[in-house]
Amino acid sequence: MAHETTGEPTRFGYELLRDHVIPGILGKHEDDILYWAGKEIARKFPVFSTDEIPDFFNEAGWGELSLASSGKEEADYQLSERIISPATKDSYHLESGFIAEQYQIANGCLTECYGSRDEKTGQIVLQVRWDETFKIEKK
Repeated sequence: MAHETTGEPTRFGYELLRDHVIPGILGKHEDDILYWAGKEIARKFPVFSTDEIPDFFNEAGWGELSLASSGKEEADYQLSERIISPATKDSYHLESGFIAEQYQIANGCLTECYGSRDEKTGQIVLQVRWDETFKIEKK
């Protein structure tokens, strides 16, 4: 029996790749490699401003990203509507690497991003931090 497809990725297809194929290939280095892969994606798909990062997340199917707060050298995002399956561990390294690189490109200084799940609310929080004393030369 043939199945009609819509051209949209399915949850099952996403779960196969994210929860089974990638961990099997990357092994114990999965988190580090996913972070650097996120940075590489950001370099290949730069946004015009950090305000466009949530739109990219939506288009990529990474979930709904919203800016929760920002300061002089920091920004915190909340991530919701992310595909979660029983096999998915709480890893946000790909997304964190992407955000870190987009901010590094925009601000021209060393930037890191860390993801975690808030124990009280269950909300996924992505914390971006940069240091304006560590300037990055543009290529």
